[in-house]
Amino acid sequence: MALDSLPQARGTRTYVDNVAKLRRWDAAGRLARRSSVHWASLCLLLFCCDSPRQAHAFQDDAWPWIKVSADGKRFELEGEGEPFEPWGYNYDHDSEGALLESYWRDEARVRSHLENLANRGANTVRIHLQVSAFLNGPDSINEASLEQLGTLLHDARQVGLRVCLTGLGCYHAREVPAWYDELDRAGRWEAQAFFWRAIARATRDDPTVFCFDLMNEPVVPGAARGPGEWLGPPFGDKSFVQFIALEPEGEHRSELARRWVDLLVDAIREEDSRHLITLGLVPWSLDRPGLTSGFVPEVACQRLDFISVHIYPETGRLDEASETLAGFQMGKPIVVQEFFPLRCGIPEAKEFVRGHRDQVAGWISFHWGQSEAELSETDSLATAILAQWLTEFEQMSPRR
Repeated sequence: MALDSLPQARGTRTYVDNVAKLRRWDAAGRLARRSSVHWASLCLLLFCCDSPRQAHAFQDDAWPWIKVSADGKRFELEGEGEPFEPWGYNYDHDSEGALLESYWRDEARVRSHLENLANRGANTVRIHLQVSAFLNGPDSINEASLEQLGTLLHDARQVGLRVCLTGLGCYHAREVPAWYDELDRAGRWEAQAFFWRAIARATRDDPTVFCFDLMNEPVVPGAARGPGEWLGPPFGDKSFVQFIALEPEGEHRSELARRWVDLLVDAIREEDSRHLITLGLVPWSLDRPGLTSGFVPEVACQRLDFISVHIYPETGRLDEASETLAGFQMGKPIVVQEFFPLRCGIPEAKEFVRGHRDQVAGWISFHWGQSEAELSETDSLATAILAQWLTEFEQMSPRR
């Protein structure tokens, strides 16, 4: 199946089966049928909640670095050997859909959001950095954005949050610089390498950064695409999938993916030898019949320190999600970097987490910074489901 033929849903990830019927929460706590597009829109509008707990105070001036454990399955604190299980939330935009960089100079607001995440049991937050905010040109960095990133890292550390820095976002297509889309493949790759050198140089001495995530859900095209068609189909007003080339270029797709990963890893390692490196993969990255991203882990991901995969289990098909997760095992830690009961009930989502805690090194769900009071101002189905899920997810946190 060609990627280009998929319907316009969350960047053509697995849950784009928009002919399938998802469920809605009924009074008995079960799920009744509702269209996937409507359900996904509700959930993704309201992936946030919080409760009025006291924020975690963080005062250790010598925060240890995070490293991969000797057995290659987990993470631990460097020099201490204490296990570290990344647990937290994606925080890429606010509850209205505004991307973080559009409001992060309102530092009090961002600090409040980070406190809300920490109060929900998080020790990790995944931040999504946009090309439009950080690159003035293919070899020109936005120094003001680097400075603001430093402020965000400081504020995250104050509440005890490690930060996964996901880079090269082009989530709002209308904001992507024209010069960036006009670059050829080689030029775009060089601009991306420049981006990561700059980020690595600016943050290399800060253990607040848990990892660098090269890109959210990259894809190698299976066929030639038109000029400037670097983004996958949008979900709402956001494009989460991004192509790393506009044509396969005559080589195996996974080899092209490997060359891209190696280039960006090398760029980071020129500046930073300590921070861990990963890549947020769609679940259809495995070498299986049908739709694939081209990022076959065994080929493309050897240089990564750990594997990150995005999984949304489906009701009655948890075994399939388990098989997919097992397919990403390659002797490196696995972090489920995006997870939410989008296509299943909350009990099944909990069952999936608990059933795979011994195989998965960390879990990242969604939270967009709202407080409990802000959530209580609305009376929607999505809010009720979200509030319950965040309560359940928090209770499973290693901080609880």
